[in-house]
Parts: sequence; structure tokens; C-alpha cells
Amino acid sequence: LHRRYGLWFRLRKLIIWLLGVYIAIPFLVKLCPAIQAKLVFLNFVRVPYFIDLKRPQDQGLNHTCNYYLQPEEDVTIGVWHTVPAALWKNARGKDQLWFEDALGSSHPVILYLHGNAGTRGGDHRVELYKVLSSLGYHVVTFDYRGWGDSIGSPSERGMTYDALHVFDWIKARSGDNPVYIWGHSLGTGVATNLVRRLCERETPPDALILESPFTNIREEARSHPFSVIYRYFPGFDWFFLDPITTSGIKFANDENVKYISCSLLILHAEDDPVVPFHLGKKLYNIAATSRSFRDYKVQFVPFHTDLGYRHKYIYRSPELPRILR
Repeated sequence: LHRRYGLWFRLRKLIIWLLGVYIAIPFLVKLCPAIQAKLVFLNFVRVPYFIDLKRPQDQGLNHTCNYYLQPEEDVTIGVWHTVPAALWKNARGKDQLWFEDALGSSHPVILYLHGNAGTRGGDHRVELYKVLSSLGYHVVTFDYRGWGDSIGSPSERGMTYDALHVFDWIKARSGDNPVYIWGHSLGTGVATNLVRRLCERETPPDALILESPFTNIREEARSHPFSVIYRYFPGFDWFFLDPITTSGIKFANDENVKYISCSLLILHAEDDPVVPFHLGKKLYNIAATSRSFRDYKVQFVPFHTDLGYRHKYIYRSPELPRILR
């Protein structure tokens, strides 16, 4: 009896402690909105670890050059430029100037905006660069300020400005070649911010591709698997979603698409566990009925659950070349 009572006492103490932590976390998040901002960006999670971003060839990208650009004072961003596979032999041993000049060759360019966490050297991102390169595209990607080896503090405004700077840098070198914007996950928020701004200044890209997009960051945060344990907590929006808005983070794809005037392609896997499929479909429905797209093609391509592409493996689809064409 004494032993059983001691076990019950320790178990009860653990339950009370866990309950206290569970209740304390919402108040901590509310008092420190920066916590929510860090959870949205996850820029401190650098996966894979121990890779040298100055050496893309270590990731199998032998026709890729590493640059550093400076969008603003005290901000430096790391950029990778992968040339089309057809230029692979010519690219060997070449310097940055050759790669910059190559953007003027007769090949389209994709500016890829990655999602949260990790770096431009993430495994699934590298595999996508390889696929796009094999299809004849230049691929230019970068780490936003505060990610990877890029210098600066992350913010939605800063991420969007970094993307704008890289886009203008590409356009200054690519001549009349088509330039497409491809955003994935959180990068779709950056992509629509960017393209809305480009359309407002009447320099739209040739197309916008959104992979695993959401409607806005509040709906995505409410639907994210991490929110499950608090989703029915009293005052969930006040505790968890309002601090995101307080931090100046909106990523309002659903609003931005109303001001975008270029072709739009949305790719989404039905078994996506991070950004629910229904959010991508909802965004498509908003875009498809928007007057800004009345003269442009808007297409939604779903990938069946049986394919197992989930959140970041759509690059594996053998249908991708046909879809992009």
C-alpha cells in the first residue's frame, strides 16, 4: 500500500506539473509575440546540418554557382544559381561572371522561394533544382535574411524585399527570357507578396507557381498539426493567432491573388500534413473568380494521396514536366 500510494503521489505530481506547463504556454506566447514569429519562420532550424553553403557541388549541384547579394545595408543574402543541364559541361570551372552572363541565354528562369526552416541546401529543394535544371530552366534560389548564411533579422517585409531584389537582379541579366516565380509552403506567402508588388508596378513575371499554398498565415496556423493540442483551448485565437498578427506577419495569399495579373499554377498533394489540401483548393477558388485573372490561365493540379507526395515531394511526379509545359 505504501509503495502504491507513493507511485500515485508521483504520478499526480507529474500530471499537475504537465497541466501547469500546458496552461502557462499560451500566456507565455501572448506576452512574447516573438516566440510565435520564431515558430512561423523556424529560421533557427538549419537542416541538413554541417553543409557548406558556399559549395553547392557538395550537394550534387556541379553546375551551380554561389553568390552573395546585398538588398539593403547590413543585409547580405546567399544565392545559388543552377544553369540548365544542357549548359552543364560549359559551366564547369566557370566563375560568377560567366553564370551571370548565362542568364541571358535562351532559357527561361525560375526564381524559387523556399519555405520555413532549413536552407537553400535542403534535400527536397536540391532535388527540385535538379529536376527543373533537367527541364531546361535556370534556377535561382536564395536564403532570406536570417536563414542559412544570410545576414539580417527575419520579417515578412524583409523576406519580400529580398525576393524583389533578387527578381530585379535576374531581370537586369536575363533579357527577354521568361522569368517565373515558384513559391513553396511559407514561400508562397513571399511569392504572392512579391508578384502583387510586381503587378502594381506593371512588371509582372511570366507566371506564378504555388506549391502547397495556404490562404493566409492565421488559417494555416490554425490548421497546422502543431496546433492540435491547443486548437480547442479557450481563447485560442487571442493567445496564439493574434501574436502572429502583432508581429507583423500576415502572408495574405487570399488577398494578394486579387491583385495579381499573370498565369497561375497551384500544385498541392491531398495528403499534405503541414498545409492542408483544402487551403490550397480554397485559394484556387478565390483566384479563379478574381477579376485580376480574367485574361490569364489559372490552374489547380491535385496529387492523389496514393502517390505519397505529402508536403515536399511533388518534384517526384513524372507528370511535372507536362504540367509545367
